[in-house]
Amino acid sequence: MKVFPFIVAAIALVVGPLQAENPVPARAPIPANVVKNVSPDDAEKLLKDNPKIVVLDVRTAEEFSDGHIAGAKNLDFLSADFAAKVATLDPGKTYLIHCAAGGRSTKALALMEGRNFTAIYHLNEGFKAWVKGGKPVEK
Repeated sequence: MKVFPFIVAAIALVVGPLQAENPVPARAPIPANVVKNVSPDDAEKLLKDNPKIVVLDVRTAEEFSDGHIAGAKNLDFLSADFAAKVATLDPGKTYLIHCAAGGRSTKALALMEGRNFTAIYHLNEGFKAWVKGGKPVEK
């Protein structure tokens, strides 16, 4: 019985390096130049300068109904069909994505990897920062 832990350790020493040589290929990440983190001031300017930017609000429907950026499209990150809805987005369009504070929208970006998006802006600190900055809110 005392030999078993040593056998397991020896196997781990041999197999560990072999696994490192053949990593599982990951999806291609969104290129760093495609995603740009922006402040609420920068986001407001972007939206004024380019009204074709699609605002993706990935908060829940309840959060969205309490207030949102004008013209925003609500895609609830917590919904079961979120990934399917992301798959229908036009990767040639420019997006401003946000949630309440940045956590869900950061995770949403991971689901957008490998889809050849050309321009995505991520609102730093989310909708809370937008409101704190005194930016306009639609209900």
